[in-house]
Amino acid sequence: MGMPPVVLLHAFPLDSRMWDGVRAELDVITPDLRGSGREPDLDVLARDVVELIEPLGRVILGGCSMGGYVAMAVLRLAPERVAGLVLADTRAGADTDTARATRLAVARRVEAEGLEWLPDAVVPGLLGPEPSADVVAGVRGFVLDQDPVEVAWAQRAMAARRDSAEVLRGADVPALVLVGEHDGLAPPAVGRELAGSLPRSTYVELPGAGHLTPVEAPQAFAAAIRTWWDA
Repeated sequence: MGMPPVVLLHAFPLDSRMWDGVRAELDVITPDLRGSGREPDLDVLARDVVELIEPLGRVILGGCSMGGYVAMAVLRLAPERVAGLVLADTRAGADTDTARATRLAVARRVEAEGLEWLPDAVVPGLLGPEPSADVVAGVRGFVLDQDPVEVAWAQRAMAARRDSAEVLRGADVPALVLVGEHDGLAPPAVGRELAGSLPRSTYVELPGAGHLTPVEAPQAFAAAIRTWWDA
């Protein structure tokens, strides 16, 4: 069985360039998720993705972190378009009150001060314990390249997101859950729980990586997708 088109959705606060290493190994479609000017709701991004994939038929839909949240929203809106699901370093649950308050505070600070402070605040928590200097510099650059309006919008949209556990329990498609060994934001225990909620799941833990597995271990990430689909 040939592999359907693979559509991968990026993490926050990055863009589609985070998939460049995976793109070198696997033919993938990687849109930039942009929502500003519209209601801060991840369904806005999900509808954009549905519009993108409609001409493609059924796709393997994947996402890392925020991209995973959007993939779950797509699954809720248009399950008939999803032939397989790849969820990396993400979780099904809605934010806790504390996490929601933190997101809203970040949104307000970004609007007030811009992005210069943000890499120091977020990049160490996104990467594993021994990232290369190139990876660190690349991720910091991605963060600084974003539009502050989009960053604030995405934080508010994620703060408002719904729990997707029920959607995943009803997802009768092959699913791959990928988690970095050192992911401190959506750790392996969360990934295993996520895999357990999916009827047809495979769980893969990538050694040495943190929260941004496609950036830190792109070859292993792409190989995991190929191996999973071939099986």
